[in-house]
Amino acid sequence: MIMPLTTTRINPDWPCQVKAPGSYDWERSAVKWLRELVPSRYGSYPALIRHPVLLARHAQIQVQQEIRVARTALQTARTELPRFGMPESVIEHTIKLYAAELLQLQHIARSVRAVTEALVERGTQR
Repeated sequence: MIMPLTTTRINPDWPCQVKAPGSYDWERSAVKWLRELVPSRYGSYPALIRHPVLLARHAQIQVQQEIRVARTALQTARTELPRFGMPESVIEHTIKLYAAELLQLQHIARSVRAVTEALVERGTQR
């Protein structure tokens, strides 16, 4: 079976775990990747499995919440961690950790958007 290629171009934010849009089995690779981004209980809901765009939407929401959590943790680390008796070196390390995590989550959010757009485009071509 020959699958038509989409007009979606792969951008730098496209996750390496997901095959190129329009290639053989690309949707399955997208679903597998998206399921890794949501809590396991959501990844097994039949509606989210049958409708990859719904799964992508939920992954977008999930990642946005994780970004909020990382921002809050980063913004409050200097004031809250000393109260837990954390030494300055641990606090500095933790701040760097949260900053790196925030950058990673922002990249993942862009990747989820790219995959979502490709899934939506594929749905409109059916």
